[in-house]
Amino acid sequence: MPRIHITDLEAAINHWRHQKPSPDGVTLAPELRALATVYARMVFHHEDEAGESHFTPDALAAWLAWYDTTADTPCIAICSTSQGDTLCKGCGRSFEEVQRWLEMTPFEKRSTWRRITLEASAWRFGRYADRALENKQLP
Repeated sequence: MPRIHITDLEAAINHWRHQKPSPDGVTLAPELRALATVYARMVFHHEDEAGESHFTPDALAAWLAWYDTTADTPCIAICSTSQGDTLCKGCGRSFEEVQRWLEMTPFEKRSTWRRITLEASAWRFGRYADRALENKQLP
């Protein structure tokens, strides 16, 4: 079962802090309160990931509203899985992840995003940009 990493939860919390700042420095918006409860449980139990079952309906709604503001796909329109590669050189997703992307849940997508970000081997994470710069420097 895919799980959300605490960094995604922190990003959602920061999103809501920016969207609905506290009017008095103490009061939290409902979205923040809901997400803070999930965050507190994770910290208390020394967990760095939470499954969908850890989220109350309000927390899940707040997280999904943040999720809707993020980039949906890591695709950079250079797909090597169509040429037989196990992992796409452009975005880092597996052939199955590329094929199933539209039917994947937000939790599955964020789990995939986390994996490819940690691996940082796909061109989307700088290699393509680095190669473009190298080509400009050639005589």
